[in-house]
Amino acid sequence: MATGSMEAALMSDPTIKLPDDLLVEVISRVPYKSTCCCKCVSTRWRDLISHPDHREKLPQSTLTGFFYKTYGMGRDPRCPHVYQSVSGSWCPLDASLSFLPECEELDILDCCNGLLLCRRRTAPKALDDPGTLEYVVCNPATEKWVSVPATEYSLFVNDARLGFDPSVSSHFHVFELVTAVALNLNNKYDYCIEEVGIYSSKAGGWTHQIVWDNPIEILCLSGGAFFNGVLYLRSDSDTVAAIDVQDHGSSELSIWVLEDSISENCWTLKLKVSYMQLVGVEYSSAGEHYGVISAHPEDNVMFITVESASRIFPQMKLFSYEMDSREPRFICDLGRNSRCPYLPYVPLFSESLADGH
Repeated sequence: MATGSMEAALMSDPTIKLPDDLLVEVISRVPYKSTCCCKCVSTRWRDLISHPDHREKLPQSTLTGFFYKTYGMGRDPRCPHVYQSVSGSWCPLDASLSFLPECEELDILDCCNGLLLCRRRTAPKALDDPGTLEYVVCNPATEKWVSVPATEYSLFVNDARLGFDPSVSSHFHVFELVTAVALNLNNKYDYCIEEVGIYSSKAGGWTHQIVWDNPIEILCLSGGAFFNGVLYLRSDSDTVAAIDVQDHGSSELSIWVLEDSISENCWTLKLKVSYMQLVGVEYSSAGEHYGVISAHPEDNVMFITVESASRIFPQMKLFSYEMDSREPRFICDLGRNSRCPYLPYVPLFSESLADGH
Protein backbone atom coordinates (compact mmCIF):
# COMPACT_ATOMS: atom_id res chain seq x y z
CA MET A 1 0.00 0.00 0.00
CA ALA A 2 1.35 3.46 -0.87
CA THR A 3 2.33 5.80 1.98
CA GLY A 4 -0.47 8.25 1.20
CA SER A 5 -3.06 5.48 1.03
CA MET A 6 -1.86 4.01 4.34
CA GLU A 7 -2.09 7.38 6.07
CA ALA A 8 -5.61 7.91 4.73
CA ALA A 9 -6.66 4.45 5.90
CA LEU A 10 -5.23 5.07 9.38
CA MET A 11 -7.11 8.35 9.63
CA SER A 12 -10.41 6.70 8.66
CA ASP A 13 -9.82 3.60 10.84
CA PRO A 14 -7.08 3.92 13.50
CA THR A 15 -7.55 0.22 14.37
CA ILE A 16 -6.45 -0.97 10.96
CA LYS A 17 -3.09 -2.14 12.31
CA LEU A 18 -4.65 -4.10 15.17
CA PRO A 19 -4.76 -7.87 14.56
CA ASP A 20 -8.23 -9.45 14.57
CA ASP A 21 -7.78 -11.24 17.91
CA LEU A 22 -6.83 -8.02 19.69
CA LEU A 23 -9.68 -6.05 18.13
CA VAL A 24 -12.17 -8.72 19.20
CA GLU A 25 -10.76 -8.53 22.73
CA VAL A 26 -11.34 -4.76 22.77
CA ILE A 27 -14.92 -5.03 21.45
CA SER A 28 -15.72 -7.77 23.98
CA ARG A 29 -15.34 -5.23 26.81
CA VAL A 30 -18.18 -2.94 25.68
CA PRO A 31 -21.90 -3.48 26.44
CA TYR A 32 -24.08 -5.44 24.03
CA LYS A 33 -25.89 -2.35 22.72
CA SER A 34 -22.56 -0.74 21.85
CA THR A 35 -21.42 -3.96 20.15
CA CYS A 36 -24.39 -3.68 17.79
CA CYS A 37 -23.32 -0.12 16.93
CA CYS A 38 -19.77 -1.35 16.29
CA LYS A 39 -21.05 -3.39 13.34
CA CYS A 40 -21.61 -0.12 11.49
CA VAL A 41 -17.98 1.05 11.77
CA SER A 42 -16.67 -0.95 8.82
CA THR A 43 -17.14 -4.22 6.96
CA ARG A 44 -14.16 -5.63 8.86
CA TRP A 45 -15.75 -4.87 12.24
CA ARG A 46 -19.10 -6.24 11.08
CA ASP A 47 -17.54 -9.50 9.88
CA LEU A 48 -15.52 -9.95 13.07
CA ILE A 49 -18.53 -9.40 15.32
CA SER A 50 -20.75 -11.70 13.23
CA HIS A 51 -18.19 -14.51 12.94
CA PRO A 52 -19.32 -17.70 14.76
CA ASP A 53 -15.83 -18.21 16.25
CA HIS A 54 -16.16 -14.95 18.22
CA ARG A 55 -19.70 -15.50 19.50
CA GLU A 56 -18.67 -16.78 22.92
CA LYS A 57 -16.24 -13.88 23.54
CA LEU A 58 -18.49 -11.00 22.56
CA PRO A 59 -21.32 -9.74 24.78
CA GLN A 60 -24.76 -11.13 24.05
CA SER A 61 -28.15 -9.53 24.48
CA THR A 62 -29.82 -10.27 27.78
CA LEU A 63 -33.40 -10.79 28.91
CA THR A 64 -35.07 -7.45 29.63
CA GLY A 65 -38.68 -8.38 30.38
CA PHE A 66 -41.80 -10.37 29.50
CA PHE A 67 -44.79 -9.88 27.22
CA TYR A 68 -47.97 -11.50 28.50
CA LYS A 69 -51.71 -11.46 27.79
CA THR A 70 -54.38 -9.96 30.03
CA TYR A 71 -57.99 -11.00 30.45
CA GLY A 72 -61.05 -9.36 31.91
CA MET A 73 -63.79 -6.83 31.20
CA GLY A 74 -61.51 -3.83 31.02
CA ARG A 75 -58.98 -5.12 28.52
CA ASP A 76 -58.53 -3.50 25.11
CA PRO A 77 -59.03 -6.17 22.38
CA ARG A 78 -56.74 -4.19 20.11
CA CYS A 79 -53.92 -4.59 22.61
CA PRO A 80 -54.59 -7.45 25.09
CA HIS A 81 -50.97 -7.75 26.17
CA VAL A 82 -48.61 -6.07 28.63
CA TYR A 83 -44.83 -5.76 28.84
CA GLN A 84 -43.17 -6.15 32.23
CA SER A 85 -39.56 -5.01 32.42
CA VAL A 86 -37.11 -6.80 34.72
CA SER A 87 -34.12 -4.63 33.77
CA GLY A 88 -35.22 -1.15 34.75
CA SER A 89 -35.09 1.44 31.96
CA TRP A 90 -32.15 -0.15 30.10
CA CYS A 91 -34.31 -1.01 27.08
CA PRO A 92 -37.56 1.02 27.01
CA LEU A 93 -40.19 -0.43 24.68
CA ASP A 94 -43.53 0.64 23.26
CA ALA A 95 -45.50 -2.21 24.84
CA SER A 96 -48.64 -1.35 22.88
CA LEU A 97 -46.74 -1.82 19.60
CA SER A 98 -48.38 1.40 18.38
CA PHE A 99 -45.87 1.58 15.53
CA LEU A 100 -47.84 -1.20 13.81
CA PRO A 101 -50.74 -0.24 11.50
CA GLU A 102 -54.06 0.23 13.27
CA CYS A 103 -56.16 -2.92 13.51
CA GLU A 104 -59.23 -4.36 15.18
CA GLU A 105 -57.36 -7.04 17.13
CA LEU A 106 -53.71 -7.88 17.75
CA ASP A 107 -52.35 -11.04 19.41
CA ILE A 108 -48.74 -11.83 20.25
CA LEU A 109 -48.13 -15.51 19.49
CA ASP A 110 -44.40 -16.02 19.92
CA CYS A 111 -41.04 -14.35 20.51
CA CYS A 112 -37.66 -15.50 19.22
CA ASN A 113 -34.31 -13.73 19.62
CA GLY A 114 -35.71 -10.21 19.70
CA LEU A 115 -38.52 -10.58 17.14
CA LEU A 116 -42.23 -10.91 17.93
CA LEU A 117 -44.73 -12.93 15.92
CA CYS A 118 -48.20 -11.33 15.99
CA ARG A 119 -51.51 -11.99 14.33
CA ARG A 120 -53.58 -8.94 13.40
CA ARG A 121 -57.13 -8.59 12.16
CA THR A 122 -58.42 -5.47 10.46
CA ALA A 123 -61.95 -4.19 10.94
CA PRO A 124 -64.55 -5.07 8.27
CA LYS A 125 -65.30 -2.23 5.86
CA ALA A 126 -68.80 -3.46 5.00
CA LEU A 127 -71.45 -5.92 6.21
CA ASP A 128 -70.22 -8.60 3.81
CA ASP A 129 -66.56 -7.89 4.54
CA PRO A 130 -65.06 -10.12 7.29
CA GLY A 131 -61.91 -8.01 7.44
CA THR A 132 -58.40 -9.24 6.71
CA LEU A 133 -56.15 -11.51 8.72
CA GLU A 134 -52.37 -11.60 8.54
CA TYR A 135 -49.27 -12.31 10.59
CA VAL A 136 -46.79 -9.60 11.50
CA VAL A 137 -43.16 -10.09 12.52
CA CYS A 138 -41.77 -7.04 14.29
CA ASN A 139 -38.77 -5.81 16.27
CA PRO A 140 -40.00 -3.71 19.23
CA ALA A 141 -36.48 -2.36 19.87
CA THR A 142 -36.20 -0.79 16.39
CA GLU A 143 -39.95 -0.57 15.62
CA LYS A 144 -39.40 -2.27 12.25
CA TRP A 145 -41.97 -4.79 11.00
CA VAL A 146 -42.97 -6.92 8.02
CA SER A 147 -46.29 -8.56 7.20
CA VAL A 148 -46.74 -12.28 6.46
CA PRO A 149 -49.81 -13.35 4.45
CA ALA A 150 -52.32 -15.66 6.06
CA THR A 151 -53.11 -19.13 4.71
CA GLU A 152 -56.48 -20.78 4.22
CA TYR A 153 -56.09 -22.30 7.70
CA SER A 154 -54.97 -19.17 9.60
CA LEU A 155 -58.48 -18.28 10.72
CA PHE A 156 -58.79 -21.65 12.50
CA VAL A 157 -55.22 -21.95 13.81
CA ASN A 158 -54.60 -21.10 17.46
CA ASP A 159 -50.86 -21.62 17.51
CA ALA A 160 -48.01 -20.41 15.32
CA ARG A 161 -44.29 -20.19 16.09
CA LEU A 162 -41.35 -18.05 15.03
CA GLY A 163 -37.85 -19.21 14.11
CA PHE A 164 -35.05 -16.62 13.97
CA ASP A 165 -31.30 -16.75 14.63
CA PRO A 166 -29.56 -13.39 13.93
CA SER A 167 -26.11 -14.98 14.32
CA VAL A 168 -26.85 -17.15 11.27
CA SER A 169 -29.13 -15.06 9.05
CA SER A 170 -31.33 -11.96 9.06
CA HIS A 171 -34.18 -14.07 7.67
CA PHE A 172 -36.89 -15.74 9.74
CA HIS A 173 -39.42 -18.59 9.48
CA VAL A 174 -43.04 -18.76 10.63
CA PHE A 175 -44.46 -22.16 11.56
CA GLU A 176 -48.25 -22.53 11.37
CA LEU A 177 -49.40 -25.52 13.45
CA VAL A 178 -52.56 -26.89 11.81
CA THR A 179 -54.82 -29.18 13.85
CA ALA A 180 -57.29 -31.79 12.64
CA VAL A 181 -60.09 -29.36 13.56
CA ALA A 182 -58.75 -26.82 11.07
CA LEU A 183 -58.51 -29.57 8.45
CA ASN A 184 -62.14 -30.60 9.10
CA LEU A 185 -61.14 -34.16 9.97
CA ASN A 186 -63.36 -36.02 12.40
CA ASN A 187 -61.22 -38.32 14.49
CA LYS A 188 -59.96 -38.69 18.02
CA TYR A 189 -56.95 -36.52 17.19
CA ASP A 190 -59.02 -33.36 16.66
CA TYR A 191 -56.67 -31.13 18.65
CA CYS A 192 -53.44 -32.77 17.55
CA ILE A 193 -51.12 -31.24 14.98
CA GLU A 194 -51.66 -32.80 11.56
CA GLU A 195 -49.70 -30.39 9.36
CA VAL A 196 -47.14 -27.62 9.71
CA GLY A 197 -47.00 -24.81 7.16
CA ILE A 198 -43.64 -23.01 6.93
CA TYR A 199 -43.12 -19.43 5.75
CA SER A 200 -39.65 -18.26 4.73
CA SER A 201 -38.84 -14.54 4.64
CA LYS A 202 -35.93 -15.34 2.31
CA ALA A 203 -38.26 -17.00 -0.22
CA GLY A 204 -40.99 -14.44 0.44
CA GLY A 205 -43.76 -17.01 0.78
CA TRP A 206 -45.12 -20.16 2.40
CA THR A 207 -42.54 -22.55 1.03
CA HIS A 208 -43.83 -25.99 2.03
CA GLN A 209 -45.98 -28.08 4.33
CA ILE A 210 -44.98 -31.00 6.52
CA VAL A 211 -47.68 -33.63 7.01
CA TRP A 212 -47.31 -35.96 10.00
CA ASP A 213 -48.64 -39.49 9.55
CA ASN A 214 -49.11 -39.77 13.31
CA PRO A 215 -50.77 -36.63 14.73
CA ILE A 216 -48.84 -35.01 17.58
CA GLU A 217 -50.52 -33.26 20.47
CA ILE A 218 -48.60 -30.08 21.18
CA LEU A 219 -49.54 -28.08 24.23
CA CYS A 220 -51.05 -24.87 22.86
CA LEU A 221 -48.68 -21.90 23.29
CA SER A 222 -46.21 -24.05 25.22
CA GLY A 223 -42.51 -23.31 25.12
CA GLY A 224 -40.22 -24.24 22.26
CA ALA A 225 -36.72 -23.62 20.95
CA PHE A 226 -35.29 -22.78 17.52
CA PHE A 227 -31.72 -23.93 16.92
CA ASN A 228 -29.71 -24.59 13.74
CA GLY A 229 -32.78 -24.31 11.52
CA VAL A 230 -34.88 -26.73 13.59
CA LEU A 231 -37.91 -25.86 15.73
CA TYR A 232 -38.24 -28.09 18.80
CA LEU A 233 -41.64 -28.40 20.49
CA ARG A 234 -42.71 -30.31 23.60
CA SER A 235 -45.59 -32.69 23.03
CA ASP A 236 -48.21 -33.77 25.55
CA SER A 237 -46.66 -37.24 25.74
CA ASP A 238 -43.34 -35.98 27.17
CA THR A 239 -41.61 -36.26 23.80
CA VAL A 240 -40.02 -33.59 21.59
CA ALA A 241 -41.17 -32.86 18.04
CA ALA A 242 -38.50 -31.49 15.66
CA ILE A 243 -39.47 -29.44 12.58
CA ASP A 244 -36.63 -28.83 10.13
CA VAL A 245 -37.02 -25.81 7.82
CA GLN A 246 -34.88 -27.60 5.22
CA ASP A 247 -37.14 -30.67 5.12
CA HIS A 248 -38.60 -29.91 1.69
CA GLY A 249 -39.03 -33.49 0.49
CA SER A 250 -41.23 -33.85 -2.54
CA SER A 251 -42.80 -30.41 -2.09
CA GLU A 252 -40.01 -28.74 -4.09
CA LEU A 253 -39.86 -28.75 -7.88
CA SER A 254 -36.56 -28.44 -9.79
CA ILE A 255 -36.64 -27.27 -13.40
CA TRP A 256 -33.72 -28.25 -15.64
CA VAL A 257 -33.11 -26.96 -19.16
CA LEU A 258 -31.30 -28.83 -21.94
CA GLU A 259 -28.86 -26.17 -23.17
CA ASP A 260 -26.55 -28.22 -25.35
CA SER A 261 -27.05 -31.89 -26.16
CA ILE A 262 -23.42 -32.29 -27.28
CA SER A 263 -21.48 -31.08 -24.23
CA GLU A 264 -21.02 -33.22 -21.13
CA ASN A 265 -22.80 -30.78 -18.82
CA CYS A 266 -25.78 -30.20 -21.07
CA TRP A 267 -28.44 -29.74 -18.37
CA THR A 268 -28.71 -26.43 -16.48
CA LEU A 269 -30.73 -25.92 -13.31
CA LYS A 270 -33.06 -23.04 -14.16
CA LEU A 271 -35.30 -22.83 -11.12
CA LYS A 272 -36.19 -24.37 -7.78
CA VAL A 273 -39.66 -23.61 -6.53
CA SER A 274 -41.72 -24.90 -3.64
CA TYR A 275 -45.22 -26.23 -4.15
CA MET A 276 -46.80 -23.32 -2.25
CA GLN A 277 -44.98 -20.82 -4.46
CA LEU A 278 -46.01 -22.79 -7.55
CA VAL A 279 -49.78 -22.62 -7.02
CA GLY A 280 -50.21 -20.09 -4.20
CA VAL A 281 -51.42 -20.45 -0.63
CA GLU A 282 -55.10 -20.92 -1.50
CA TYR A 283 -54.47 -24.32 -3.14
CA SER A 284 -51.56 -25.41 -0.96
CA SER A 285 -53.48 -28.27 0.66
CA ALA A 286 -53.37 -30.21 -2.62
CA GLY A 287 -49.61 -30.70 -2.38
CA GLU A 288 -49.73 -34.40 -3.20
CA HIS A 289 -51.80 -33.99 -6.36
CA TYR A 290 -50.14 -31.69 -8.86
CA GLY A 291 -48.30 -32.20 -12.11
CA VAL A 292 -46.33 -30.12 -14.58
CA ILE A 293 -47.95 -30.86 -17.94
CA SER A 294 -46.08 -28.54 -20.31
CA ALA A 295 -43.78 -25.57 -20.82
CA HIS A 296 -44.56 -22.70 -23.16
CA PRO A 297 -42.45 -23.03 -26.35
CA GLU A 298 -41.47 -19.33 -26.37
CA ASP A 299 -42.05 -17.84 -22.91
CA ASN A 300 -40.68 -18.88 -19.54
CA VAL A 301 -44.06 -20.22 -18.44
CA MET A 302 -45.05 -23.64 -17.09
CA PHE A 303 -48.53 -25.15 -17.01
CA ILE A 304 -49.63 -27.16 -13.98
CA THR A 305 -52.67 -29.21 -13.08
CA VAL A 306 -53.80 -29.29 -9.45
CA GLU A 307 -56.36 -31.63 -7.95
CA SER A 308 -58.31 -29.90 -5.19
CA ALA A 309 -58.39 -31.35 -1.69
CA SER A 310 -62.10 -32.19 -1.66
CA ARG A 311 -62.52 -35.83 -0.63
CA ILE A 312 -65.98 -36.16 -2.19
CA PHE A 313 -65.80 -34.31 -5.52
CA PRO A 314 -62.15 -33.50 -6.30
CA GLN A 315 -61.80 -30.82 -8.96
CA MET A 316 -58.91 -30.51 -11.42
CA LYS A 317 -57.64 -26.97 -11.96
CA LEU A 318 -55.25 -25.49 -14.51
CA PHE A 319 -52.53 -23.03 -13.48
CA SER A 320 -49.67 -21.24 -15.18
CA TYR A 321 -46.42 -20.24 -13.48
CA GLU A 322 -44.30 -17.35 -14.76
CA MET A 323 -40.69 -18.34 -14.05
CA ASP A 324 -39.20 -14.85 -14.42
CA SER A 325 -41.60 -13.06 -12.07
CA ARG A 326 -42.28 -16.24 -10.03
CA GLU A 327 -46.00 -15.58 -10.10
CA PRO A 328 -48.70 -18.30 -10.27
CA ARG A 329 -51.97 -17.66 -12.12
CA PHE A 330 -55.20 -19.63 -11.95
CA ILE A 331 -56.53 -20.23 -15.47
CA CYS A 332 -59.68 -22.35 -15.18
CA ASP A 333 -61.44 -25.37 -13.71
CA LEU A 334 -60.99 -28.52 -15.80
CA GLY A 335 -63.78 -30.34 -13.97
CA ARG A 336 -63.78 -33.49 -11.88
CA ASN A 337 -63.92 -35.79 -14.90
CA SER A 338 -60.74 -34.57 -16.61
CA ARG A 339 -57.94 -37.10 -17.00
CA CYS A 340 -54.36 -37.35 -18.29
CA PRO A 341 -52.77 -36.95 -20.71
CA TYR A 342 -53.03 -33.18 -21.18
CA LEU A 343 -51.50 -32.69 -24.62
CA PRO A 344 -50.15 -29.24 -25.56
CA TYR A 345 -51.19 -28.09 -29.02
CA VAL A 346 -49.39 -25.50 -31.18
CA PRO A 347 -51.30 -24.63 -34.38
CA LEU A 348 -49.58 -25.36 -37.69
CA PHE A 349 -50.72 -23.08 -40.52
CA SER A 350 -48.96 -24.83 -43.39
CA GLU A 351 -51.35 -25.17 -46.29
CA SER A 352 -50.26 -28.69 -47.24
CA LEU A 353 -49.48 -31.89 -45.43
CA ALA A 354 -46.99 -34.38 -46.84
CA ASP A 355 -48.89 -37.19 -48.55
CA GLY A 356 -52.09 -35.59 -47.29
CA HIS A 357 -55.29 -34.20 -48.83
